Amino acid sequence: MTTDWKKEVAARKDDLLSDLEALLRVKSEREDDKATADAPFGPGPRAALEKMLSFGERDGFTVKNVDNYAGHIEFGEGDETLGIFGHMDVVPAGDGWDTDPYEPVIKDNKIYARGSSDDKGPSIAAYYGMKIIKELGLPLSKKVRFVVGSDEESGWGDMDYYFQHEEKPDFGFSPDAEFPIINGEKGNISLLAHFSSSNEGSYTLQSFKSGLRPNMVPGSATAKVTLPAASDFAEFEVALNAFTDEHPVTAKATQADATVTVELVGKSAHGAHPSAGINAGTFLALFLDHFDFAGGAKSFLHVAGAYMHEDFDGKKLGVAYNDEKMGELTMNASLFHFEDGAKEATINLNFRYPQGTTAENLEAGLEESIGSYGVTTTREPHHMLPHYVPVDDPLVATLLSVYEDHTGQKGYEQIIGGGTFGRLLERGVAYGAMFPGYTDTMHQANEFMDLDDLFNSAVIFADAIYRLAK
Repeated sequence: MTTDWKKEVAARKDDLLSDLEALLRVKSEREDDKATADAPFGPGPRAALEKMLSFGERDGFTVKNVDNYAGHIEFGEGDETLGIFGHMDVVPAGDGWDTDPYEPVIKDNKIYARGSSDDKGPSIAAYYGMKIIKELGLPLSKKVRFVVGSDEESGWGDMDYYFQHEEKPDFGFSPDAEFPIINGEKGNISLLAHFSSSNEGSYTLQSFKSGLRPNMVPGSATAKVTLPAASDFAEFEVALNAFTDEHPVTAKATQADATVTVELVGKSAHGAHPSAGINAGTFLALFLDHFDFAGGAKSFLHVAGAYMHEDFDGKKLGVAYNDEKMGELTMNASLFHFEDGAKEATINLNFRYPQGTTAENLEAGLEESIGSYGVTTTREPHHMLPHYVPVDDPLVATLLSVYEDHTGQKGYEQIIGGGTFGRLLERGVAYGAMFPGYTDTMHQANEFMDLDDLFNSAVIFADAIYRLAK
């Protein structure tokens, strides 16, 4: 008997949407200042993890919470385990929302909230795929385990801890990208550029801050500058207005005697696609670089404005690389921090790099291009190497076949700069939940997921899980 997956999902639409809305109301941003032994990434990620696991308990699955780092929802029997990897943490909401980012709103057949497309919506769709199979009592020859993470957007400390206590599934997928499939992911590393925080010019850079996470293009930036004299403010403001007239940013300056606070707004985007954003940090540095700063402040502003600004492929920094299969390296200048008189200033450079180059090559390129400005670099600890599962692997072939059967569209392999939990397994990929042609709002204001895509992905996930585990 053939299962009508679309009918089964349709019968559960209201329940699926209700569960998703409950998850979206949890503000699951990582908050290190509120972390405890019982909430290693802060109260929000823990609450969202517990909420997701509670669905599994309600629906009669075997559920395990691994010390509030991660957990899993499991059913089935067999010697092999199919793993599905989702995450409940989200990047900070940031500014620019038309609605409350943690009160889901449905309009124009889309659900708006932080996490709706990354990754609470896709996770719920995959969970309901499991739920349908269980409720129908369909026979399986493998275990199916949904692993729920709570630190995917930061350092993957959740999975490091989880796999110290639990065995890895044999193969699987993460519903945290797009269809038809993502079977290759570029390497991912952040290098920290270190500068002196000295000031020696007639202008003084008191502070410069921009960015929320390494995997986000900074959507806003703020600098506090002391002018040579309070009377110089008029000329400074004229220059700022001319700058915003010529560039796709907005800005305002407020004066307190000779000190000026400049706030500049660009557009946030996913760090894997830096060209899709408008980097407020590099634009503000580009503007300020025209004034009489000197010392470490000058190096900080000049390197950010001349070498990092719109250097999406790393050519200015001397690290550009292209691989025939995996494509080009990308660079996102993500976190900027300068405080006058502090020990040092830093800029975080997040690289997504293809096979064929290395972290050592990136460090060498930076040394050659910007080392003369007194810049040194160090590696951030979270480093992911390039990952690829061949298109003829049975896992990839099966998932593509399911996609083709339900969409009527030809499946094809894809390689991305984003990093998903699919790469946790040697035979792991990302699969859905966004369909070709979708509007990417991940890590942006007004993030949404189309409801038709949500329900259609649940149909595909249900069939895919069953074919892989039956």
